[in-house]
Amino acid sequence: MSDTIAVERQIDSVAFRKAQLKSEMFRVMVVVVAVVVILLVQSVRMLALHAHEDRAHLLAKAVFASVFIVYELLMLTAIKRALKGDRDLPGFVWLFDVVVETSLPALGIAFLTGSVVAPSYRALANPLVLTFFLFIILAILRLNPLAPILSGCVAAMSYLCAAYSLGWRPLLYTHASIQSPERTVFSYALEFLLAGCAAGAVAREVRTHVNAALREAETKRQMERLQNDMKVARSIQQSLLPSNTPVIKGFDVAGWNLPADETGGDFYDWQTFPNGNLIAILADVSGHGLGPAMLASVCRAYARANFSIQDGLLTAMHRINAALSQDLAPGRFATLVAVICTPSSSRVELLSAGHGPLFIYVLRKDLMESLGAQALPLGIMPELSSDPPYSLDLNRGDLLLLVTDGLYEWENEQGEQFGAKRLEEVVRGARQCSPREIIDALYKAVLNFSDGTKQQDDLTAVVIKRL
Repeated sequence: MSDTIAVERQIDSVAFRKAQLKSEMFRVMVVVVAVVVILLVQSVRMLALHAHEDRAHLLAKAVFASVFIVYELLMLTAIKRALKGDRDLPGFVWLFDVVVETSLPALGIAFLTGSVVAPSYRALANPLVLTFFLFIILAILRLNPLAPILSGCVAAMSYLCAAYSLGWRPLLYTHASIQSPERTVFSYALEFLLAGCAAGAVAREVRTHVNAALREAETKRQMERLQNDMKVARSIQQSLLPSNTPVIKGFDVAGWNLPADETGGDFYDWQTFPNGNLIAILADVSGHGLGPAMLASVCRAYARANFSIQDGLLTAMHRINAALSQDLAPGRFATLVAVICTPSSSRVELLSAGHGPLFIYVLRKDLMESLGAQALPLGIMPELSSDPPYSLDLNRGDLLLLVTDGLYEWENEQGEQFGAKRLEEVVRGARQCSPREIIDALYKAVLNFSDGTKQQDDLTAVVIKRL
C-alpha cells in the first residue's frame, strides 16, 4: 500500500503533470488532423461519384466536423494556458472531453447515415463506426489508464444508442445467427468495450515508463546540481588551506591534504604570531563528505580564534572544545593536534586532543617514536580533561610527522593496511629530504601499496623538520 501511495505521489509531480498536458496537446492535434483527413477523403469520393445524396451528406459532415474542430481548438487553447500557468486542468474537463470526443462517431452515425442503406444495416454500414477505435487508441496519450476504459464504455453505449435511434433492436431470445445485423451491432459494442480495456492496460504501461523516465531525468538533474555544489564546496574548502609555506628560523614545515570525496573532514593550518612563534594544526572530523567538511571549517575558525600568544595550548584547547561540543551532534567529534615552534629553539610544545599516534623520527638514533593523545577528542564532553602539553626537543634532522589515519590505514586488495611500520620505512628512506618531498614519497608509497584500491578516507599530513 505504501509503495502504491509513493508511486502516485511521484506521478502527481509537476514534471509528470507537464508531460501529461504536452501529451494531451499532441493528442488533440492528431484528432484534428484525423478529422480533416477523413473529411478530405469524403470530398474526393463525392467528386468521383457525383451523387446528390453524397453531396448533401458531405455538407452536413463538413458542418459537423467544423463544430468539432472549433471545440478541439478551444481545448487546445485551454491546455496551452494550463502549461503556461504551471497548473493542471480540472478533473471534470478531462471527463467531459473524453465523453464528447468518444460520442462524436455515434452522433455521426445517428444523424449522417444515408437513407439508401437498409434500416437494419445502417448502424453497421457507416464508416464512422471505425473511428471509435481511433479515439480509443488516442486516449492512451492521456497517460491515464481510466481514460481509454471510459472511452471504450462511452463508445459502446453511444454506439448502441445511435443504432437504436436508427431502428436497431436487441434480440435477446431468438435463434438468429450471430452474424445477423441485430447480433452484430451488439458484438461491435462489446469490441469497443474490450478495446477500451486493452488500451487502458497499454496506457498504464506507458504511464509507468513515462514516470520512470521523468524520475530518471530528475535524478540526473539533481545529481548534476549536487556535483556542481560539491565542486564549489571543494574549492571553498581548499581555499581555506594555507597557500604559502611558513617561514620560521630553524624549521622547515610543509602540509598536504587530499579528501576521499569532493570535500573532506580533514584540514591543516598554521599561524605565525607577532613574536615569531609558529603554531601548526592538524585536525580530523569524524566521517568524510560535505557534512564533516562544514564541521571542519567551523573547527578551523574556532582554532584560529582561540590560539594566541597570551593563552597556552591547554587553555585554547579547552575553549575550542567548549564551542565545538555545542555544535556537534551526538556521535560526532573531532581530533586535533597543535604544535608550537619557537624560532632558533629546539624545543617544541605539542598538545593532542584525541589525535594519535603522532610520529617523531630521531635522526641520531635512526628511530621512529610514537606518542599518544593527552586528551579525548573535541566535542565528546563539554569539559575537556587533558594532561599537560608535551615539551619535545628536536635536534638537527629530527622530524615531527602529523598524519591522519587515512594514510596508514589504507588497505590493499588483500585487506592489509599500510601500517606504521611501512610509514617508518618511507620516512627513514627520505630523512634527508625536505618535508614536502617526504610527504610526496609517503603518498607515492601508499598508492603503490594500495595497488588500485579506492581511497576510503581523507589524507592529511604535516611534517615539521628541525634544520
